[in-house]
Amino acid sequence: MAKENFLTSSIGKKLVVGLTGLFLISFLVVHVGINSTILLNDNGETFNTAAHFMSHNWVIRIMEIGLLLGILAHIFMTLRLHFENKSKRPVGYAVIDGKANSKWYSRSMTLLGTLLLIFLVIHMADFWLHTKKALYITHENENSYLEVKEAMQNPLLLVIYIAGFFSLGFHLLHGFPSAFQTLGLNHKKYTPIIKAAGTAFSIIVPGLFAAIAVALFFGLV
Repeated sequence: MAKENFLTSSIGKKLVVGLTGLFLISFLVVHVGINSTILLNDNGETFNTAAHFMSHNWVIRIMEIGLLLGILAHIFMTLRLHFENKSKRPVGYAVIDGKANSKWYSRSMTLLGTLLLIFLVIHMADFWLHTKKALYITHENENSYLEVKEAMQNPLLLVIYIAGFFSLGFHLLHGFPSAFQTLGLNHKKYTPIIKAAGTAFSIIVPGLFAAIAVALFFGLV
């Protein structure tokens, strides 16, 4: 009962959001690392090898279930916290100016998260579902590099992806340090380092994703 009360409390929900956020950040490191092999300009050979390993290794496939559960838990708890906080403050404060105490992206996490969710659904429909269909149904050999390259030739899809990476960057800019703060990892010596690392991560990772998409669109790789 104590565990149940803790998980349904505001602190428990924030803890779930923070832990799942850090878990998803670790996934982004792997994802951008694999995608960055496209920039090796070896006609996708390294990328295809890595993509094949990720889709066929049974350990990775089991971890993939955990990844999906982590995404769902992160989304569910974030939305639940948002609506619960909103219901507690149905009328905005007349005196306190929130804009003076927080960045715009911190106040727009729900909007950025929603845009990111839309992007995620499109991304999974484009690639993840297609990969699973080839793996479990059609049993066809895939050339993941050519699939990604062909998809990025669509200008509309490119714009959607760039917008998604933009949302990801600002989502991380707030979420990265907030996750550590939620876990109580605040220290006058280490907090500035965490914030600096979060800022760098928020620029480098989405920037790399965007650079790959643009490079593919213009035929540079």
